[in-house]
Amino acid sequence: MKLRQYLFLLKGRSILSLTLGIISAIGSISPVFAAPPRNPDNAETCDILVAGGGLAGAATAYEGLLAGRTVCLTEITDWVGGQISSQGTSALDERETQRSLLFYPRGYLELRGRIKEHYGRLNPGGCWVSYSCFMPYDGHKILFNILQDAARKGKGTLKWFPNTVIKELAITPAVAGNTVGGQQIKSAIAIQHKPAANTGPINTETLSQTIEDAYRYENSPRFNKTIIQFIPKASGPPPNPPLPRGGNSTSSSPSGSRGGADWYVVDATETGELIGLADVPYRLGIDPRSPLEPSSPSPTGDAYCTQGFTYTFAMEATKEPQQHQVPSFYQQYAPYYSYELQRLASFPLVFSYRQIRSMRPDQKRPSDPKQFPIYPGDISMQNWTWGNDYRPGNSQDNLIYTREQLQESGQLQPGGWMGGLRTESLRRGEENAKGFFYWLVTGTTDSQLGDGVKKPYPNNRFLSGLDSPMGTVHGLSKYPYMREGRRIIGRPSFNQAQGFTVWEVDMSRTDFTADFYRQNLSEEEYRKLWLAVGGLNAPALAVGSQSVEDTKSRSRATIYPDSVGIGHYAIDFHPCMTNSPPEAPGNTEREGTRKGQGQAYPFQIPLRAMIPQKIDNMLVAGKSIAVSHTAAAAYRVHSFEWSAGVAAGVTAAFSLEKGILPYELVDELPSREPNLEVLQLRLQQNANPIAFPGTSIFNSSWQNWK
Repeated sequence: MKLRQYLFLLKGRSILSLTLGIISAIGSISPVFAAPPRNPDNAETCDILVAGGGLAGAATAYEGLLAGRTVCLTEITDWVGGQISSQGTSALDERETQRSLLFYPRGYLELRGRIKEHYGRLNPGGCWVSYSCFMPYDGHKILFNILQDAARKGKGTLKWFPNTVIKELAITPAVAGNTVGGQQIKSAIAIQHKPAANTGPINTETLSQTIEDAYRYENSPRFNKTIIQFIPKASGPPPNPPLPRGGNSTSSSPSGSRGGADWYVVDATETGELIGLADVPYRLGIDPRSPLEPSSPSPTGDAYCTQGFTYTFAMEATKEPQQHQVPSFYQQYAPYYSYELQRLASFPLVFSYRQIRSMRPDQKRPSDPKQFPIYPGDISMQNWTWGNDYRPGNSQDNLIYTREQLQESGQLQPGGWMGGLRTESLRRGEENAKGFFYWLVTGTTDSQLGDGVKKPYPNNRFLSGLDSPMGTVHGLSKYPYMREGRRIIGRPSFNQAQGFTVWEVDMSRTDFTADFYRQNLSEEEYRKLWLAVGGLNAPALAVGSQSVEDTKSRSRATIYPDSVGIGHYAIDFHPCMTNSPPEAPGNTEREGTRKGQGQAYPFQIPLRAMIPQKIDNMLVAGKSIAVSHTAAAAYRVHSFEWSAGVAAGVTAAFSLEKGILPYELVDELPSREPNLEVLQLRLQQNANPIAFPGTSIFNSSWQNWK
């Protein structure tokens, strides 16, 4: 019997998973056992292939469908919505700047309206962190109905592929002399899994137990697999034999016979999977300190230190105390848990923070969340930094593999792609989350605040089952809430020759006169920092007629000529931990990782941030656009993801219509780009804003309308 066949005879954790855990503990990566490819079972044609059904992917599909296009939407789970559904964070992160004017894309407004219509109120949970907290399973249902309605309204076609992962891409060869573009994705191979006979339904097991199986071609005792080949509608029937397949394989097929591309592939995955699979240039983790990223805690950067991920869960208040069985792994994670800060040391505050069901929604509550009453039947979703956040930050335990680790593990070889994540860290994150519930209801320790702070609250139960808020037998979210993934490096631009990126200085409200910046940047670097944030004062500094000390910082974000969307949120870090494993007793957050944390100006989404190098018919939406580590901490919330997805969907449909490639919309900047202006006008006419009110290079402040 072949080894890979034997591996699948084991339920739960496979031998490969155990091996990965043992080897990763000593800092190595186990090589992938790549299975031989199977011929596709089905061929599906699309105008737009969207990988990832989160909010960015759903928004991409929404606009593509309204434009009358055929959209293929793949998702590793069986729910659309990402943050609001499969990741369990169904509490919309918003800032008053947008909410006060309801200044959101049309689809996001429709989502908010449908939530209110479904419940009779926008905030059925009565949470205090958001204006809208609701059940994750309803997030999926509401959003899927919105997509179906968009298809009917726009006469588009939605092809929905749940429980599906992209395994391989066929990419045309590089064009001689073109170092940043010229290639196209001609087809994609995906694996869709369904329960095998005599097994439990989907969502019985946790992601760490199933993810390796999901990326393998062979049927297993757990799953039956369907191999799907996605190809552009314009290319006709699938070739025979199938196109070559590989981690970054090539095809000698020419690009589209007409101008532009035959289709567009959008990476809207939570970790930038297609970015890693296609091996386009990207960043991961902390960027090196520079005049553009001056608050970075590292002079050299650290790809292993990404923001923490969270397996959310739901808990219900009960009338009577519940019997809580201590998890076998609890003592391993107990040294980590904490209320974090003295002002947050309150169970009612933590419970109501993201409460998603209230039994008395019309009852007036006290102004202090610590005094919020909790009634039997109230349900809370948990997403707490020193709780169910899991925050690895070393080469031994980082969740998202770097390019070097992907190479070492064989995932960049043909047929070797396995999702680019460390299974062992997923498993530990799951355990950490379950342990946090036990701590909340029985714990009497606090890693940050000491003894005498935490009291037991046994009148609560952990919600699990397919009909539970998370829709899983195990009770955890179907996929972890991801705050950061791979982030592309855009193409060289008129002001960024090394590749376009949105940096900290483009959107942060930090006081850059602080001593830290003088002390940690050279004199020339400090001057460059102020040239970047000086706004209308920068020209005088540049020609030497004004000193750095006399230069005032602008009071707005960078204005981009190619803006295709907007967003606003604080720069919010959930930093990696110093030592491995994260739950080690006495562990601390990586020193300096919160330096850049704070308020941000309302910001824009430039099209250049969505166009990767190398591949001309690929767009990136969601958290994986070209932003720095610091900027990503604000460019990651619900409404931003939707806005970025809108830009991807409209740009793809527009490019197909005009027979042009997305990079051609911006390659002549800062000169006028007529087609770009038409695209921007279309976005605005369709109620998808690309700038906040009053935005102008001559208006250096947003104070008058905030």
